[in-house]
Amino acid sequence: MMNLMKASTALLLSIMSSSVFASAAESADARMLDLSTTVNGLIAIVVFSCAYLLVIGEEFLHLRKSKPVIIAAGVIWILVAMAYMDHGDNESAGILLKHNILEFAELMLFLLSAMTYINTMQNRRVFDALRSAIVSRGFSYRTIFWVTGLLAFFISPIADNLTTALVMSAVVMAIARDNKAFVTLGCINIVVAANAGGAFSPFGDITTLMVWQKGLVQFNDFFVLFIPSVINWFVPALIMSFFVPSAIPEKSDEKVKVRTGGYITVALFITTIALAVSVHNFFHLPPMLGMMTGLGLLKVYGYFLKLKEQGKWDFVSDSGVLVEEDKPFDIFDQLKRSEWDTLMFFYGVVLSVGGLGAFGYLSTISQTIYTPEFGITLANIMVGILSAVVDNIPVMFSVLSMNPDMSLGQWLLVTLTAGVGGSLLSVGSAAGVALMGQARGTYTFFSHLKWAWAIGLGYAASIWAHLVLNANLM
Repeated sequence: MMNLMKASTALLLSIMSSSVFASAAESADARMLDLSTTVNGLIAIVVFSCAYLLVIGEEFLHLRKSKPVIIAAGVIWILVAMAYMDHGDNESAGILLKHNILEFAELMLFLLSAMTYINTMQNRRVFDALRSAIVSRGFSYRTIFWVTGLLAFFISPIADNLTTALVMSAVVMAIARDNKAFVTLGCINIVVAANAGGAFSPFGDITTLMVWQKGLVQFNDFFVLFIPSVINWFVPALIMSFFVPSAIPEKSDEKVKVRTGGYITVALFITTIALAVSVHNFFHLPPMLGMMTGLGLLKVYGYFLKLKEQGKWDFVSDSGVLVEEDKPFDIFDQLKRSEWDTLMFFYGVVLSVGGLGAFGYLSTISQTIYTPEFGITLANIMVGILSAVVDNIPVMFSVLSMNPDMSLGQWLLVTLTAGVGGSLLSVGSAAGVALMGQARGTYTFFSHLKWAWAIGLGYAASIWAHLVLNANLM
């Protein structure tokens, strides 16, 4: 039996190692063809455009954004394979697709780990306790405006900007649900602050995460965007603050306590972030490995937390009064609560854009806009404006796929603009879309648009600050 196990292990290792080397060899053999003028290529453009129109209309159609892009990804890659086969190449399409899947897998596992931590902190009522602490202070509207904006700015670099915006908007809604003018300004302020805060951290937004994992900007380099990010939020916040009433709303006596394990979860999350940074900086491995290792730590801690709470649940069950909050902690419940629509949307976008790249469209666009004649700085500024209309994920992934020859300062510029450009319109970021749902009828597309000029001033000022302060990197 022992010999059989050794033989089986040796065979498994042999198969695994041979597949890894085969994959590496295949990557070297892949070739890119310019098929941008073919019928298949034009059909792929139409398919992607139709899918993205459905994504843009999600608010009105109530069709989750991941559904059309997943279908588009499959259709586009079939068109890619057919086009390559027409040119006598049966291998390159599959190799290029595997490369795209690998990029998606690294980012998805990173995000899945981060989302599970955020969900666990929500389950342990960490964010509820923070909201309760603010609501019960008896602050004036103007103070609440600045406090929620400031917290959104500094929480989003660690948590994602979507979760941050939802937590802070819950504070605004709890204090002044009936004061529409304040809720509108508060929500706009939170969206801008959350997006700006996420721009100077690899963890703050999916776009910054993509740039970091690609190795184009090192972890420490992101922090030179701190002052431009502050300016991006502070300029419109200062303008809007003059229109916020100085009255004091009715004080709430709500008290929320952090559930058992909440603070330990926060400490584990900080440890996990340190692991991700260390794995990438010292061992030159994907940050995803550190995040997944940290997720393993949370799962092990969750096991002991579940054992501790199981006795309480059994006692409550025997008494005949079942309360959901007394249910033992289950890490897999937190995994299930991850933003799967966002993750699947990301899959569809990565593969769709990768498929268009396989046709040669991204290379053509890169050669058109990233040229000395057009100006790299202007191109990167336009990327931010485009991200206000089109989600910044496909915009940034397209730029990364083009991989234009840019200095560190220019990569930081496009990271900044793609991150904060979505604040120009309420539909330009996940934070804005989520808050339109949470404050439905109060915070709307047009109420946000009314202040687009102020947000635009912040956008321009942040770019100017980066160009001046980081001129040595340009």
